[in-house]
Amino acid sequence: MSANLLFPAPGPVLAAIAGSDRQYPVNRIFCVGRNYHAHAAEMGVAVDKSTQEPFYFTKHAGALVPGGSTVAYPPQTANYHYEMELVVAIGKAGFEISAAAADDHVFGYACGLDMTRRDLQLKAREVGRPWDLGKDFEESAILSPIVPKATSGVISHGRLALSVNGKIRQETDLDKLIWSIPEIIEHLSRFYHLQPGDLIYTGTPEGVGPVVAGDRIEGEIEGLGTISLTVK
Repeated sequence: MSANLLFPAPGPVLAAIAGSDRQYPVNRIFCVGRNYHAHAAEMGVAVDKSTQEPFYFTKHAGALVPGGSTVAYPPQTANYHYEMELVVAIGKAGFEISAAAADDHVFGYACGLDMTRRDLQLKAREVGRPWDLGKDFEESAILSPIVPKATSGVISHGRLALSVNGKIRQETDLDKLIWSIPEIIEHLSRFYHLQPGDLIYTGTPEGVGPVVAGDRIEGEIEGLGTISLTVK
C-alpha cells in the first residue's frame, strides 16, 4: 500500500465468467428504466418510443454481489422489490457507437437482479428527485456468471422468468424490450465513453413485487442459465 494513501483503497469488483477461471473487472453499472411496456404501465406511466428516448440510472460497482448470495433486508424501506433483467457486459471501448456495430462491443451476457427500495424510489419520483436512495444501495445489483458472446451468440430473444418461493412472478421474452441491445448501446454511447467492464442492466418486465426476510428469488434467461438470491 502506498504510504500516501489516507486509508486502504478498495480492491477491484470482479464478476465471474461462466466456464472460465478468469474474472471480469467491473467498471460501471448502468440501468435502463422502463424498457418493457407492461412494466411501465404497472408503474403508472406510458412509453412512446416515437417521441421518447431511453433513460438511465446508475449503481456503484460496490453494490454488485454474485448470484446465489444471501443478502440482508436493506434499511429504511418497507417495500423491497425484485426486478429480473438481462445484463450486457461491455468488452470493447467505444464512443458514439452505431447500432450496426454495437454487438462488436459486447463481451457477454448475464442474468441480473436490480433490487429496489420501491417506497424510496416512488417518494423521490413524486417530488422530481433522483432515484439514488431507492436504487443505488449496498447489495442491490445481483449478477450471475457472465456467459461470453462467443458461447451464447448474439442475444435478441429468449424466455426470461423469475419466481419467488417457487411461484412465477415475472415471465416474458427478451424480444419485448422497447429499446433493443444495439439501440441501447448506440444511445448510451452518445453520453459516455463505454469501457470494458461496464455492465448494462437492460430493464425489467411486468410482475415486480415485494419480498421479505426468508424469501428466495430464482430467475432464469434462456441460454444464459440461472440466478438466485435469498433475503435474510
